[in-house]
Amino acid sequence: MLYLVGTPIGNMQDLSSRAIEILSHVELVACEDTRRTGLLLSHFGISAKLMSYHEHNKAAAGSKLISRLKEGAEIALVSDAGMPSISDPGEDLVKACIEEGIDVTTVPGPVAGISALVLSGMDTRHYYFEGFLPVESKERKIRIDVVSKMPSTTILYEAPHRLLRTLSDLSEAGNGNRKASAARELTKKFEQVVRGTIDELISHFEEVPPKGEFVLVLEGAVGKEEKRVLTSEERQNRIIYLENSGMSTKEIAKTLALEWGESKKALYDEVLKMIK
Repeated sequence: MLYLVGTPIGNMQDLSSRAIEILSHVELVACEDTRRTGLLLSHFGISAKLMSYHEHNKAAAGSKLISRLKEGAEIALVSDAGMPSISDPGEDLVKACIEEGIDVTTVPGPVAGISALVLSGMDTRHYYFEGFLPVESKERKIRIDVVSKMPSTTILYEAPHRLLRTLSDLSEAGNGNRKASAARELTKKFEQVVRGTIDELISHFEEVPPKGEFVLVLEGAVGKEEKRVLTSEERQNRIIYLENSGMSTKEIAKTLALEWGESKKALYDEVLKMIK
């Protein structure tokens, strides 16, 4: 059995009693940083064998974990903070377990994105989780283009040294007046949520250098006015633009399904006919 155990995003007391019980009795705890997880377990008097599992060793470490699980071992997977598999290589291990018929269960815990969402004051009925934007310019431009047209509240993660760059890129893509919030130090003593437009957040963080990991929450791009129906020519131009950006037919269909609220399969057929 693989247990996906949520850990505190800041305040140690957010570790649930069930999580403490599971972490105390499993044979192995797989984690991103053994030192950080070791401190957490030590705080609760838990002695457990730790194994490193992160983005850079997930293939080799994942194979070892699958072998142990197939032998009947009970293993817990944790991230440095929050729920494993959210912007985390845990999703690869979960997929592998499902393919191998290994049981997987979850011990829920805090999630930074959801915590920031409910503090933002924006629509929580319909939201989209983007996580970290790509660093490379080509893929980054594509994702920012998707975020810029997303009709639902959008959640982004960002490191302090890239926060201003991300806010500036979003502003340059036409989102300067879009409402946003930037949350940091969630559940900690100096928790902070800065709210305003994207341009106002830029002005704020130019004066107050960002520190700590951030969660950005952006209001939906559509909603103030009825969405305009695109002409056939506009649809073609959009598809050609995305193709020239280097996206595959599948990627174009997925992107347009999010933007236009249409069937991904129907859009795939439309794109396929056009770019043949």
